[in-house]
Amino acid sequence: MQFLRYNGYMFSASPGFKIAAVFLALFLALIPVNSVFGDFFQWSVLGNILVFPADTGALADPFPILPSIGASLSLQIWGPIRAELTEDIYFTYYEYNSRLGYPTAGNQENRSALVIGFITAVQITGHFTLNDRGTALRIYAGPAADLRAVVLSPGLNFPGDFNNDDIEINPQLQTDAIRDYFWSGSRWFMPVAGVGMDFPINENFLFGFDLRAWFPVYKINSEENLPAIDGWRFGAGLRITPRSSK
Repeated sequence: MQFLRYNGYMFSASPGFKIAAVFLALFLALIPVNSVFGDFFQWSVLGNILVFPADTGALADPFPILPSIGASLSLQIWGPIRAELTEDIYFTYYEYNSRLGYPTAGNQENRSALVIGFITAVQITGHFTLNDRGTALRIYAGPAADLRAVVLSPGLNFPGDFNNDDIEINPQLQTDAIRDYFWSGSRWFMPVAGVGMDFPINENFLFGFDLRAWFPVYKINSEENLPAIDGWRFGAGLRITPRSSK
């Protein structure tokens, strides 16, 4: 697809850099909060690698493996049970694949849309302290939503393509089709389950890891004949949690 050439690599890096800077500023500003509230309130910063597997063969570009940045807030409900809100943010490119009839991840030379995903989850977490040092096991599950902002990808400098009525050529038509697809059929709803551990690195911080999976439950009532792996999400990541002094 020669009409989609990349112009302006720095744009793709700039949004991620700005969001990382915001999270760093919030992290530094909120460090004392956990000490004030003790075990009742906890917050963490998250960094993850997300995998969106897809079985498209030679009909599409390889499925995306993406970095993301995020945060979590949790409140103690009873004993080891906590209610937790998590937010993960990612960026990637998509094209509307007319051969398959649905959007697929696209490399820079094939892209039409920039997708900014806000994966928001509200989950119940079992938080089990394993020793006096503060090592803990976390097991959690709950509803989650991938709230995707789909915008025309920057740097598509072929004005004539936007006047073409062929969706294979017109990037605006592709972007609109991608947005309609992601926001229809409850494709945004993806419950999550995961497990993680936290380890004390000093008196002030815990260092942890998470392994998560998001389930494409929308496929249960879908009439699409999609490969079994399509729609699943997997994540592996790290987290830093300020420790309570109480």
